[in-house]
Formats: sequence, structure tokens, C-alpha cells
Amino acid sequence: MKPTLVAAVAAMSLAGCATTGSAPDQAAALSGAMACKADAAQSHVGQQAGQVTGTAILKDSGARTLRWGPPNSAWTMDFREDRVNVRYDDTMKITDITCG
Repeated sequence: MKPTLVAAVAAMSLAGCATTGSAPDQAAALSGAMACKADAAQSHVGQQAGQVTGTAILKDSGARTLRWGPPNSAWTMDFREDRVNVRYDDTMKITDITCG
């Protein structure tokens, strides 16, 4: 293969890795607008876990997504600032509300 052809192929493959200036700005705007605030949802601790309560927790926390944590279950350690985590016990009572 000729050196110029190799250089051209390498340049084209790296072009796919380039980002525009707007992507970080969009991510920052989304993260600020949808960031979870667990303190605002703490009044739901002790309530029965369910769809109605989950909807209220999403609204109160400002989070985009909700992750239910059943008793005796493991969670991944990935952090998402737009997610509220809700753990409940064997009787379906909410025991903990956190963000991430």
C-alpha cells in the first residue's frame, strides 16, 4: 500500500472519533435540567412501593428515570445524575431514596 493511501485511510478512520462543540454543551444542559434531588423525595420513605408512589418520587426528585431496588438484590455501580434509586423491603415499604 502506498504511504499516501495509508495516511488517507488513517485520517478517515480518525474522523469518526471527532466531536462537535455542541455535544458537551447539550449534555451539560440536560444534566442540569434533569439532575436528581433525593432530599426532595424523602417524604416517600416508609410508603408502599408502587407505580403511583414511583411517579410521585420522579416528580419530587426531578429525576428523569427511576430504578427500583428489590430486597436482597445487587445493583451496578454506574452513576447517573438523572436517576433516582428507590429501595424497598420484603413488605414493599420504601426504605431508601438516593440519586445515581
